[in-house]
Amino acid sequence: MDIRILRTIREKLLRRLSETRINPLSQKALGVGAAGDKTFPIDKIAEDIIISELESSGLPLSLISEEYGRKELHGGGRRVLIDPIDGSKNAISGIPFYCTSLAIAEGDTIGSISMAYVVNLINGDEFLAEKGKGAFLNNERISTQGDDEFHLIAYEAQVPGRDIPRIIPLLSKAHKTRCLGATALDLAYLSQGAVSVLVNPSLSRSFDFAGGWLLIKEAGGVFTDTKGDSLDGIDLGLEKSAPLLASGNQRLHDKALALLGKS
Repeated sequence: MDIRILRTIREKLLRRLSETRINPLSQKALGVGAAGDKTFPIDKIAEDIIISELESSGLPLSLISEEYGRKELHGGGRRVLIDPIDGSKNAISGIPFYCTSLAIAEGDTIGSISMAYVVNLINGDEFLAEKGKGAFLNNERISTQGDDEFHLIAYEAQVPGRDIPRIIPLLSKAHKTRCLGATALDLAYLSQGAVSVLVNPSLSRSFDFAGGWLLIKEAGGVFTDTKGDSLDGIDLGLEKSAPLLASGNQRLHDKALALLGKS
Protein backbone atom coordinates (compact mmCIF):
# COMPACT_ATOMS: atom_id res chain seq x y z
CA MET A 1 0.00 0.00 0.00
CA ASP A 2 1.21 3.48 -0.85
CA ILE A 3 2.37 5.23 2.32
CA ARG A 4 0.72 8.42 1.01
CA ILE A 5 -2.69 6.86 1.60
CA LEU A 6 -1.81 6.11 5.22
CA ARG A 7 -0.42 9.60 5.76
CA THR A 8 -3.59 11.17 4.38
CA ILE A 9 -5.54 9.10 6.90
CA ARG A 10 -3.18 10.31 9.64
CA GLU A 11 -3.62 13.97 8.71
CA LYS A 12 -7.41 13.73 8.64
CA LEU A 13 -7.53 11.85 11.95
CA LEU A 14 -5.30 14.37 13.71
CA ARG A 15 -7.31 17.29 12.35
CA ARG A 16 -10.75 15.88 13.11
CA LEU A 17 -10.07 14.15 16.43
CA SER A 18 -8.39 17.16 17.98
CA GLU A 19 -11.91 18.53 18.35
CA THR A 20 -12.95 15.65 20.64
CA ARG A 21 -10.33 16.56 23.24
CA ILE A 22 -12.19 19.73 24.19
CA ASN A 23 -14.93 17.89 26.06
CA PRO A 24 -14.23 14.14 26.02
CA LEU A 25 -16.47 13.24 28.97
CA SER A 26 -19.56 14.30 27.02
CA GLN A 27 -19.24 11.22 24.84
CA LYS A 28 -21.89 8.53 25.30
CA ALA A 29 -21.70 5.02 23.90
CA LEU A 30 -23.43 4.59 20.55
CA GLY A 31 -23.77 0.84 20.95
CA VAL A 32 -21.56 -2.22 20.72
CA GLY A 33 -19.05 -2.77 17.91
CA ALA A 34 -18.40 -5.96 15.96
CA ALA A 35 -15.70 -7.03 18.43
CA GLY A 36 -18.09 -6.76 21.39
CA ASP A 37 -16.80 -3.56 22.99
CA LYS A 38 -18.74 -0.32 23.38
CA THR A 39 -18.51 2.07 20.44
CA PHE A 40 -18.10 5.76 21.27
CA PRO A 41 -18.39 8.70 18.87
CA ILE A 42 -14.60 9.00 18.62
CA ASP A 43 -14.39 5.35 17.51
CA LYS A 44 -17.03 5.89 14.83
CA ILE A 45 -15.48 9.14 13.57
CA ALA A 46 -12.03 7.54 13.25
CA GLU A 47 -13.36 4.43 11.54
CA ASP A 48 -15.40 6.45 9.05
CA ILE A 49 -12.33 8.48 8.08
CA ILE A 50 -10.19 5.38 7.62
CA ILE A 51 -12.74 3.41 5.60
CA SER A 52 -13.59 6.41 3.43
CA GLU A 53 -9.94 6.99 2.51
CA LEU A 54 -9.28 3.31 1.82
CA GLU A 55 -12.39 3.15 -0.37
CA SER A 56 -11.30 6.27 -2.25
CA SER A 57 -7.94 4.65 -3.00
CA GLY A 58 -9.65 2.25 -5.41
CA LEU A 59 -7.61 -0.68 -4.07
CA PRO A 60 -9.26 -4.09 -3.69
CA LEU A 61 -9.11 -4.65 0.07
CA SER A 62 -10.73 -6.84 2.71
CA LEU A 63 -11.19 -4.83 5.90
CA ILE A 64 -11.40 -6.21 9.43
CA SER A 65 -12.30 -3.41 11.84
CA GLU A 66 -13.07 -3.39 15.56
CA GLU A 67 -16.31 -1.46 15.12
CA TYR A 68 -17.63 -2.29 11.64
CA GLY A 69 -16.49 -5.88 11.42
CA ARG A 70 -15.72 -7.18 7.93
CA LYS A 71 -16.10 -5.15 4.75
CA GLU A 72 -15.00 -5.84 1.18
CA LEU A 73 -13.80 -2.91 -0.94
CA HIS A 74 -13.73 -3.19 -4.73
CA GLY A 75 -14.15 -6.95 -4.67
CA GLY A 76 -11.81 -7.62 -1.76
CA GLY A 77 -8.10 -8.37 -1.68
CA ARG A 78 -5.27 -7.81 0.78
CA ARG A 79 -6.49 -7.73 4.37
CA VAL A 80 -6.37 -4.52 6.37
CA LEU A 81 -6.75 -4.83 10.14
CA ILE A 82 -8.09 -1.62 11.65
CA ASP A 83 -8.23 -0.53 15.26
CA PRO A 84 -9.70 2.97 14.82
CA ILE A 85 -9.03 4.01 18.41
CA ASP A 86 -6.83 1.82 20.56
CA GLY A 87 -7.20 3.21 24.06
CA SER A 88 -10.84 4.31 23.76
CA LYS A 89 -11.26 4.49 27.55
CA ASN A 90 -8.31 6.87 27.72
CA ALA A 91 -9.76 8.96 24.90
CA ILE A 92 -13.23 9.39 26.43
CA SER A 93 -11.73 10.04 29.87
CA GLY A 94 -9.43 12.79 28.67
CA ILE A 95 -6.24 10.77 29.23
CA PRO A 96 -3.82 11.65 26.39
CA PHE A 97 -2.61 8.19 25.40
CA TYR A 98 -4.40 6.55 22.48
CA CYS A 99 -3.74 5.75 18.85
CA THR A 100 -4.92 4.36 15.53
CA SER A 101 -3.41 1.07 14.37
CA LEU A 102 -3.46 -0.35 10.84
CA ALA A 103 -1.88 -3.55 9.54
CA ILE A 104 -1.87 -4.81 5.95
CA ALA A 105 -1.55 -8.54 5.31
CA GLU A 106 -1.03 -10.62 2.19
CA GLY A 107 -2.78 -13.66 3.70
CA ASP A 108 -5.06 -14.60 6.56
CA THR A 109 -2.61 -15.03 9.47
CA ILE A 110 -0.47 -12.76 11.63
CA GLY A 111 2.65 -14.06 9.88
CA SER A 112 1.43 -12.66 6.56
CA ILE A 113 1.42 -9.03 7.75
CA SER A 114 3.61 -6.97 5.43
CA MET A 115 3.03 -3.38 6.62
CA ALA A 116 2.16 -1.75 9.94
CA TYR A 117 1.19 1.83 10.69
CA VAL A 118 0.50 3.21 14.17
CA VAL A 119 -0.29 6.88 14.83
CA ASN A 120 -0.18 8.49 18.27
CA LEU A 121 -3.29 10.66 18.08
CA ILE A 122 -2.01 13.11 20.70
CA ASN A 123 1.40 14.13 19.36
CA GLY A 124 1.20 12.74 15.82
CA ASP A 125 4.09 10.27 16.17
CA GLU A 126 4.07 7.97 13.13
CA PHE A 127 5.35 4.42 13.46
CA LEU A 128 5.86 2.52 10.22
CA ALA A 129 7.18 -0.96 9.50
CA GLU A 130 7.47 -2.88 6.25
CA LYS A 131 8.48 -6.52 6.18
CA GLY A 132 12.18 -6.82 5.47
CA LYS A 133 12.70 -3.04 5.43
CA GLY A 134 12.85 -2.13 9.12
CA ALA A 135 10.83 -0.01 11.53
CA PHE A 136 10.68 3.77 11.65
CA LEU A 137 9.46 6.56 13.92
CA ASN A 138 8.82 9.79 12.03
CA ASN A 139 11.10 8.59 9.19
CA GLU A 140 13.99 7.69 11.52
CA ARG A 141 14.98 4.02 11.79
CA ILE A 142 14.38 2.62 15.27
CA SER A 143 15.43 -0.46 17.20
CA THR A 144 14.40 -2.17 20.41
CA GLN A 145 16.28 -2.20 23.72
CA GLY A 146 19.72 -3.76 23.51
CA ASP A 147 20.52 -4.84 27.08
CA ASP A 148 18.72 -7.32 29.33
CA GLU A 149 17.60 -5.04 32.15
CA PHE A 150 13.88 -4.65 32.88
CA HIS A 151 14.02 -0.86 32.81
CA LEU A 152 10.29 -0.44 32.19
CA ILE A 153 7.68 -3.16 31.87
CA ALA A 154 4.29 -2.20 30.44
CA TYR A 155 1.26 -4.38 30.99
CA GLU A 156 -2.46 -4.60 30.32
CA ALA A 157 -4.93 -6.01 32.83
CA GLN A 158 -8.42 -6.48 31.43
CA VAL A 159 -9.55 -8.06 34.71
CA PRO A 160 -7.06 -6.70 37.28
CA GLY A 161 -7.99 -9.08 40.07
CA ARG A 162 -7.27 -12.03 37.82
CA ASP A 163 -4.53 -10.71 35.54
CA ILE A 164 -2.18 -8.84 37.86
CA PRO A 165 -1.45 -11.77 40.23
CA ARG A 166 -0.47 -13.85 37.18
CA ILE A 167 2.22 -11.38 36.12
CA ILE A 168 3.46 -10.20 39.54
CA PRO A 169 6.63 -12.37 39.36
CA LEU A 170 7.62 -10.44 36.21
CA LEU A 171 6.46 -6.99 37.31
CA SER A 172 8.31 -7.31 40.62
CA LYS A 173 11.65 -7.47 38.77
CA ALA A 174 11.11 -4.22 36.87
CA HIS A 175 12.70 -0.89 37.75
CA LYS A 176 9.40 0.73 36.71
CA THR A 177 6.01 -0.54 35.52
CA ARG A 178 3.23 1.15 33.57
CA CYS A 179 -0.33 0.20 32.63
CA LEU A 180 -0.96 2.79 29.93
CA GLY A 181 -4.16 1.47 28.38
CA ALA A 182 -3.34 1.25 24.65
CA THR A 183 -1.65 -1.98 23.57
CA ALA A 184 -0.73 -0.87 20.06
CA LEU A 185 0.95 2.26 21.38
CA ASP A 186 2.75 0.29 24.12
CA LEU A 187 4.14 -1.96 21.39
CA ALA A 188 5.08 0.97 19.19
CA TYR A 189 7.16 2.55 21.95
CA LEU A 190 8.68 -0.84 22.76
CA SER A 191 9.85 -0.96 19.14
CA GLN A 192 11.84 2.25 19.70
CA GLY A 193 13.41 1.00 22.93
CA ALA A 194 11.35 3.04 25.40
CA VAL A 195 9.72 -0.08 26.90
CA SER A 196 11.62 -3.26 27.79
CA VAL A 197 8.71 -5.71 27.87
CA LEU A 198 4.95 -5.65 27.28
CA VAL A 199 2.80 -8.36 28.84
CA ASN A 200 -0.94 -8.94 28.51
CA PRO A 201 -2.06 -12.19 30.18
CA SER A 202 -5.61 -11.94 28.78
CA LEU A 203 -6.57 -13.09 25.30
CA SER A 204 -6.23 -10.34 22.69
CA ARG A 205 -7.78 -9.88 19.26
CA SER A 206 -5.48 -9.81 16.25
CA PHE A 207 -6.22 -6.20 15.33
CA ASP A 208 -5.15 -5.17 18.86
CA PHE A 209 -1.58 -6.29 18.27
CA ALA A 210 -1.18 -6.82 14.50
CA GLY A 211 0.54 -3.48 13.83
CA GLY A 212 2.73 -3.81 16.89
CA TRP A 213 3.73 -7.35 15.93
CA LEU A 214 5.48 -6.21 12.74
CA LEU A 215 6.96 -3.11 14.38
CA ILE A 216 8.58 -5.29 17.07
CA LYS A 217 9.84 -7.85 14.56
CA GLU A 218 11.34 -5.25 12.23
CA ALA A 219 12.92 -3.31 15.11
CA GLY A 220 14.75 -6.40 16.40
CA GLY A 221 12.46 -7.54 19.20
CA VAL A 222 10.69 -10.79 20.07
CA PHE A 223 6.90 -11.28 20.16
CA THR A 224 5.13 -14.48 21.26
CA ASP A 225 2.32 -15.54 23.52
CA THR A 226 3.00 -15.78 27.26
CA LYS A 227 4.15 -19.39 26.90
CA GLY A 228 6.72 -18.48 24.25
CA ASP A 229 4.74 -19.92 21.32
CA SER A 230 4.74 -18.15 17.95
CA LEU A 231 1.85 -15.90 16.96
CA ASP A 232 2.53 -16.27 13.23
CA GLY A 233 -0.22 -18.81 12.60
CA ILE A 234 -3.01 -16.94 14.38
CA ASP A 235 -5.95 -16.07 12.14
CA LEU A 236 -6.71 -12.46 11.38
CA GLY A 237 -10.17 -11.85 12.77
CA LEU A 238 -12.44 -10.45 15.46
CA GLU A 239 -12.06 -13.33 17.91
CA LYS A 240 -9.83 -13.19 20.98
CA SER A 241 -6.86 -15.43 20.28
CA ALA A 242 -3.75 -15.15 22.47
CA PRO A 243 -2.12 -13.61 25.57
CA LEU A 244 0.84 -11.44 24.61
CA LEU A 245 4.49 -11.11 25.54
CA ALA A 246 6.78 -8.77 23.59
CA SER A 247 10.38 -7.98 24.52
CA GLY A 248 13.22 -5.86 23.22
CA ASN A 249 15.48 -8.87 22.62
CA GLN A 250 15.75 -12.62 23.15
CA ARG A 251 17.57 -12.33 26.50
CA LEU A 252 14.82 -10.14 27.93
CA HIS A 253 12.21 -12.48 26.52
CA ASP A 254 13.80 -15.60 28.02
CA LYS A 255 13.98 -13.93 31.44
CA ALA A 256 10.36 -12.80 31.19
CA LEU A 257 9.15 -16.27 30.18
CA ALA A 258 11.00 -17.85 33.09
CA LEU A 259 9.40 -15.43 35.56
CA LEU A 260 5.91 -15.92 34.09
CA GLY A 261 6.40 -19.65 34.43
CA LYS A 262 6.54 -19.16 38.20
CA SER A 263 3.06 -17.62 38.39
